[in-house]
Amino acid sequence: MIRKLAVFLALLTAFAAPALADANIRVVVPVRDIARGEVLAGSDLSFGTFNGTALMNGTITSMDAVAGMEARRVLHAGQTLSAGDLRRPIVVNKGQTVTMMFEAPGVELTAMGRAMSEGGIGDTVTVQNPASFRMVNAVVTAAGTVRATGPASPSNQITARK
Repeated sequence: MIRKLAVFLALLTAFAAPALADANIRVVVPVRDIARGEVLAGSDLSFGTFNGTALMNGTITSMDAVAGMEARRVLHAGQTLSAGDLRRPIVVNKGQTVTMMFEAPGVELTAMGRAMSEGGIGDTVTVQNPASFRMVNAVVTAAGTVRATGPASPSNQITARK
């Protein structure tokens, strides 16, 4: 019985896999060339149909996945998009002074810090406390504002000079 089931599954896989690979898949494509750093709008995108064997893993198939994203590189009209081609728009730049928010039950503090990396809303960046020179991991919540999540890894710590 088990052997018959194994043979059946092997036959099913042999015949079903090519059928799935040959299927046409609807993916998101730019309707015009888009420059690096440009934020994508709905009017910049359309759907294209491609053969499943011609697509790489991570090809974007949903318009919702690219709404408001920024191009990491030049995107050419009619070509498929992958997750690595896009990022959230940068709202905190490296070296920028940011407002750090610290929250604990019953306490909310704010302090100024310097961003040591760049990021978009929801990204984790490293921020230096200028008073102690300690590094803190923080999540970008808005332009120039971050929420501290904890100390950065020890390898990123910078100590003050005497």
